Amino acid sequence: MTDQQTGSAHGLALYDRTARDAAAVVIEAYSTSFALACRLLGPRVRPHVRAIYALVRVADEIVDGPALAAGLSPDAERIVLDELEAETLAAVRRGFSANLIVHAFALTARECGIGRELVAPFFAAMRTDLTVTAHDATSHDAYVYGSAEVVGLMCLQAFTNAGAQHPVEPAPHLVDGARRLGRAFQDVNFLRDLDHDSTELGRDYLRVGEGAASREAVLDRIDADLAAAAATVADLPDDCRRAVTAAHDLFAELSGRLRRQNAPSGRVRVPDAVKVRLAVRAWLGFAPRSARA
Repeated sequence: MTDQQTGSAHGLALYDRTARDAAAVVIEAYSTSFALACRLLGPRVRPHVRAIYALVRVADEIVDGPALAAGLSPDAERIVLDELEAETLAAVRRGFSANLIVHAFALTARECGIGRELVAPFFAAMRTDLTVTAHDATSHDAYVYGSAEVVGLMCLQAFTNAGAQHPVEPAPHLVDGARRLGRAFQDVNFLRDLDHDSTELGRDYLRVGEGAASREAVLDRIDADLAAAAATVADLPDDCRRAVTAAHDLFAELSGRLRRQNAPSGRVRVPDAVKVRLAVRAWLGFAPRSARA
């Protein structure tokens, strides 16, 4: 099969490429910020990170509204989520899925050493969204590990192992940096989405204002996590640093804007012009900025 659309690709190579293209479409449609950061990754790593985020996004949509809008009950949502996890793990074992997004993820997982130890906690966190409406400190930490920290660890596996013959374990300080960056991202999103999560989804991840955690304390934790993650960026592979810096700096900007917001009133956003400035700064090779800058 060769023509102007497929070039020389055919068979499995064409299917692999199509799966990766599908993952890129998902990211472009759902997150302009992560799509921008992904463009700063080198070609060795870029398709892998897109594949990871595409699968994460599809799973997230099962529990965050679209499945419900399609008429699925919570029990049916759980079945769909369980089926997606089973298909993902099976595809990682066998190297093929009829689901293009799962197939793209499986290609990445097999090449980069992403196994059940990271996949299972992610899906467990997604299932939590079907049953838990208010989190305490313990359940918050468990949820954030599964929903965000393991995603950072998956990306770190790609940073470390994309293109390598045999996957190796990343350095411990990079593991800590990946986890803390993922945690910061998630807590920023929790603060940004307080109203939506409460009114639309009936969830409270932080219990801000109920004595469990103050908004200021959450922001302090976010800034500490961002600072710890920033300290590890210089030790990442060259073709990953710019993208990680851009993503870090975007969330540092969000943290600063949340801190300057006197009272929650609408979702805090970063204007496109500022996003571009942060991306240019990262592209020029600057170190990650401080959240308090």
